[in-house]
Amino acid sequence: MISRYSLPEMEKIWSDENRLQQMLQVELYACEAMKDSGKLDTESYEEIVKRAGVDVRRVKEIEAVTKHDVAAFLDAVTEQVGPENAKKLHWGMTSSDIVDTAMAVQMTQAVDLITGKLYQLRDIVAELAKKHKYTLMVARTHGIQAEPMSFGMKMVVWVTELDRTINRMQQARNVIAVGKISGVTGLYAHIEPFVEEHVCRRLDLKQATASSQILQRDRHAELMLALALLGSTLDKFAVEIRTLERTEIKEISEPLEPGMIGASAMPHKINPVKAEHVSGLARILRANAMAALENVALWDERDLTHSPTELVIIQDSCLLADFMLQQMIDTLTTMSVNHEQMEANLDLTRGLIFSQRILMTLLERGVPRKQAYAMVQRNAMRSYNERTDFAYELLQDAEIMTFIAPDELDDLFDYEYFLRNIDYVYKRAGIF
Repeated sequence: MISRYSLPEMEKIWSDENRLQQMLQVELYACEAMKDSGKLDTESYEEIVKRAGVDVRRVKEIEAVTKHDVAAFLDAVTEQVGPENAKKLHWGMTSSDIVDTAMAVQMTQAVDLITGKLYQLRDIVAELAKKHKYTLMVARTHGIQAEPMSFGMKMVVWVTELDRTINRMQQARNVIAVGKISGVTGLYAHIEPFVEEHVCRRLDLKQATASSQILQRDRHAELMLALALLGSTLDKFAVEIRTLERTEIKEISEPLEPGMIGASAMPHKINPVKAEHVSGLARILRANAMAALENVALWDERDLTHSPTELVIIQDSCLLADFMLQQMIDTLTTMSVNHEQMEANLDLTRGLIFSQRILMTLLERGVPRKQAYAMVQRNAMRSYNERTDFAYELLQDAEIMTFIAPDELDDLFDYEYFLRNIDYVYKRAGIF
């Protein structure tokens, strides 16, 4: 169990108490099914339900001797319900019937918690998109200033990626919300299919259409891949936050929380710690997804190679994803957008970010593309190297002025031009 990077609700889902309680619930619902079909008398069933319980400490004591988790669990439950009643527990079932089905419940609980936070994060980003729809900043490609855009538009891109992330998590939930109570080979040799039907219905799971001794691990791998993609999306957001928070850019700022220390040696530092945590932990989610892919190919109807890795990777990835989402929620809720610095950075290259507008105007007026590109580029490089205004260099270029009148430059250097179709994108993204 991760301590530093975990939150109470998710910890509870992956606690030993919840795991064993879900295993017990599987057993009790199986007894209920047998009672309903007449294979277990009502008095015995009621006695089992009344007395059944699970003590984590006792299970661990027994497991230290048996070296088998399910056998230890059953021995501990038997002590509660009594040997006679326990005869109907685990009837015709194999260990994976209860382990895999119980874990399916835990995974759906975890995905529901994560999806709830994804919706919360989406709402926060959508509000930023609406608030900063017309907050102009410079776009960057390859780390180099490109053209004007709005900070809100950057948030729209994030919203649409979060929508895809939510869809992937919902799809993964659908794939892992499956139970299996079909015995050693999946053929229901020692247990009737109605037991599985009843247990899965009571747990709000679907029945596996076909299974071996275990649920097939492509299901678990799909969840892990969805979590890895979630982590990579949050990593993408974190990298952008870290970039825009650089001293030389400083277009967004995180607050200095009371008592917070950025660096032990430099009192002036306010480091993007939350974003850096997200970027670092995303690497674990991606690595865990690789381990889950390795678990898909098992020997015959099952082997045990998947089990030890799943004890680590599934709960850890859920814990990390939950923690990372909370870190991103906290960061985007408290950060400030520095309008003045965005405006200053727009002017940093003295108008070079309007080079395409000049190029397009020359093309519209019949100048061949290769010639037009060379005309604009030579002035852009002169402006860049000599630190002069791009418009000034254009005015000195007689060839360009043959095609563009001096009084047209003000319109061609208009920032608002780049926002003329922004409503189209917002509407398509469903942000109003």
